Amino acid sequence: MPRSIQSTQPPLKFIPPRLNPLVLQIVRWLLPIALRFRTRPWLPAGIVKIEATNVEVLAELYQQFQAGKIRFLLAFRHPEVEDPLCMLYLLSRIVPQVARQKGITLKSLVHSYFLYDRGMTVWAGKWLGWLFSLLGGVPVRRGRRLDRQAIQNARELFANGALPIAVAPEGGTNGHSGIVSPLEPGVAQMAFWCVEDLEKANRSETAIVVPIAIQYSYVEPPWSKIDWLLSKLEADSGLKVLEIDSGNREEIYHQRLCRLAEYLITEMEEFYRRFYHQDIPKTISNDELKSANQVLIARLHRLLDKALQVAEQYFGVQAQGNFIDRCRRLEEAGWSYIYRDDLPDINALAPFKRGLADWIAEEADLRMRHMRIVESFVAVTATYIQEQPTADRFAETALLVFDMLSRIQDTTLPGRPRLGLRQTQITVGEPILVTERFKNCQGDRQASRQAVSDLTKDLQIALEKMIK
Repeated sequence: MPRSIQSTQPPLKFIPPRLNPLVLQIVRWLLPIALRFRTRPWLPAGIVKIEATNVEVLAELYQQFQAGKIRFLLAFRHPEVEDPLCMLYLLSRIVPQVARQKGITLKSLVHSYFLYDRGMTVWAGKWLGWLFSLLGGVPVRRGRRLDRQAIQNARELFANGALPIAVAPEGGTNGHSGIVSPLEPGVAQMAFWCVEDLEKANRSETAIVVPIAIQYSYVEPPWSKIDWLLSKLEADSGLKVLEIDSGNREEIYHQRLCRLAEYLITEMEEFYRRFYHQDIPKTISNDELKSANQVLIARLHRLLDKALQVAEQYFGVQAQGNFIDRCRRLEEAGWSYIYRDDLPDINALAPFKRGLADWIAEEADLRMRHMRIVESFVAVTATYIQEQPTADRFAETALLVFDMLSRIQDTTLPGRPRLGLRQTQITVGEPILVTERFKNCQGDRQASRQAVSDLTKDLQIALEKMIK
């Protein structure tokens, strides 16, 4: 969670990638420690095993890349903050091991450049930008319609870099191992740009996108820790503890979660009605909503919409697209009030003007909290737990509620409760060839837009098929 901002800040500068093999090697050595232990308060950590399937496909792609035959992009799922660590483990340890077993000769470093959200250095600290730069990271400001510097760097690396490039097409975490959020079109667009750049240079390499799924599960189902966490959430929210005796364990925990969710939604609805003058009816009128869960999710989505409207009205941002699209635009709008590109030297401001700038920055940060709450729940559905009432899914949902309560309580970078040791399953998907798609739409702008949309859709389907 971002730290509270109470004063205006200098502009967010682009951090150029400066891959350093020595730093990369040190991080690789320390990787098992970073995975196993909580090295930062916001990292759940506790990952003791990482397994991967279909890795020989990736090893062969690296061999072809090093031979100058292909260019490729790794499009990986992004359910949790540890995903980059798991990707690094895949490339630094699993791929070389499988390559040796299969007799696949790899001549040089198995690594990738990668895109990351520029906002990570805001809430995690400037040190992260320094580290990511030395590991080959390219920062991108997600809310900008066109982050030219980031796009130019990423485009250059995709077509001409010494390594492939990795991107999370979901754009951010959703806290759900079993749900893929709607993909942003950036990966598909980058792939077509790569083909265009290769053709302009009269090069014969084939451009490829490789879908990679990442899922987490607990080594042992942490039912007792889930019970403890639900009790904590009930107490923190002010909900009286209610003993539920009927039903099996899964039914009881589901009842507790639903009761907690309904209570919190009701409280937040009244909060927005009373203090932000939002018109929120007290009932949901829709004959298609058959179950209590569907009604609850409909109320949640209505509440999220109102929360975003509060922020959008303040920043003068139009409500367009899905929740994720709206969150991205609000983030950039808020940053423009806090990280002032129009004030390159804030220390030179007169005290009066500096006071006004600080006032605006602090209020913008408060307004952005509405958006942060929405971010936690963009992937929540009525059937996620009912489809598979596993301890993993109960834990994911309860932790999202914990995140929301922490944001409202203004806890600085809260340490998520550790519910148990976890394991990671990585699945390498079948490569998606992009070059032929580009040739089929070359010179036709409308066909090009459709090709980007089709590739994004195919990538979404590929990632969804790989998760269980």
